[in-house]
Amino acid sequence: MSHYMSYKNYLGTVEYSSEDDCLYGKVLGIGGLLSYEGKSVTELKQDFYQAIDEYLLLCKQKGIVPEKSFKGSFNVRVTPELHRMAAIKADERKISLNAFVTMALESAVQA
Repeated sequence: MSHYMSYKNYLGTVEYSSEDDCLYGKVLGIGGLLSYEGKSVTELKQDFYQAIDEYLLLCKQKGIVPEKSFKGSFNVRVTPELHRMAAIKADERKISLNAFVTMALESAVQA
């Protein structure tokens, strides 16, 4: 069972290391590695919040736009055959391939 935390529209994982006896995680949905850790849930949350705040401050100082976590667009690599079959099904339904894939993902995550 996976656990997550959210702060300022960024999503982070919660993992446990029995070897180090600590909690740790990483921010999902951005290109770079943004990680955090703590010996307790409170420490983990504080380090997570601090990691996000420092990331946003660094972006501001460098004059760059921070990456948005889960901006709603991503590349999917499938076999040519699956691509073709999906395009045919989308055409049969008179919808775009993008709409067809969105429907398939919505169905999969609701299951």
